Amino acid sequence: MKQLLLSITLLVFTLGACAPSLDEPVNSDTPSAPQPSSFAPSPGDSSLARGKAFVDATDLLTLESYPLQFTLTLKGSLPTPCHHLRVAVSPPDAENKIVVDVYSVSNPDEICTQVLEAFEVNVPLGSFPTGTYTLWVNGEMVAEFQS
Repeated sequence: MKQLLLSITLLVFTLGACAPSLDEPVNSDTPSAPQPSSFAPSPGDSSLARGKAFVDATDLLTLESYPLQFTLTLKGSLPTPCHHLRVAVSPPDAENKIVVDVYSVSNPDEICTQVLEAFEVNVPLGSFPTGTYTLWVNGEMVAEFQS
């Protein structure tokens, strides 16, 4: 009986040591940085030609999390299959305006078939402090949302 009580006590302490710490409060006003996107501009882009990306549709998704996380869905096409999509997201400015620049890059010396290349991507935006924000894609306001 004594050994059973000792085993249970040891098990309780072991499980308690593995539990996550609740000492730090969650602060919803602290924005989280978005996850790196494979469409973010890269250092090698400086040797490539910048081109258009034709954005046909946008959708702002709100993920049910705490704090709220936001993802931008973009649908459109690139000028050719040789163009690579780039999405540059700026942090909110003083007016809570988030600017997203959608464009393409390509090697100017590469010969490529002249046919549009469709894309549909999700770009994580992260979370933001409490407030009202506007989302602009290529100079056009596409959404207003609360965080």
